[in-house]
Amino acid sequence: MDYEVVTLAEKKVVGISTRTNNFAPDMGEKIGQLWQQFYDENIYPKIPNKENAKALGIYTEYEADEKADYTVMVACEVSETSDGFETRLIKAGKYAKFVVKAEQDQVFAEVAAAWHDIWQMVLPRSFDADFEEYQESLEKDAEVHVYIGLKA
Repeated sequence: MDYEVVTLAEKKVVGISTRTNNFAPDMGEKIGQLWQQFYDENIYPKIPNKENAKALGIYTEYEADEKADYTVMVACEVSETSDGFETRLIKAGKYAKFVVKAEQDQVFAEVAAAWHDIWQMVLPRSFDADFEEYQESLEKDAEVHVYIGLKA
């Protein structure tokens, strides 16, 4: 799986979260429910000060690595934080950037397959934060950028 190394500025994000791990039998269900809650409860339009319209799936607060518990968050990048939402900072630094393209109805399955491939790769991961950035698309196909935090 191809990727490029990019340097990103710090991002402030707000949204909702839950804890899980990759071996929990309900991991996929928990993440799916979090996305559903984000849109069904109209959390997305309620977030003020959005930097852009992109929704983010963020993985942070790792206990150790991809085999331990972590926090998953569905959020938006904001220019300033506000009350009523959970807030996190995605550290500035180097990230491996993967691009996933899929038909709209297959995007979550394709992103899950990409994560499976990423877990098999030997990358100098920082385990500070990893995230998915869902690109705006008015077409049939969707594009998601997956960023994996790298050690400095």
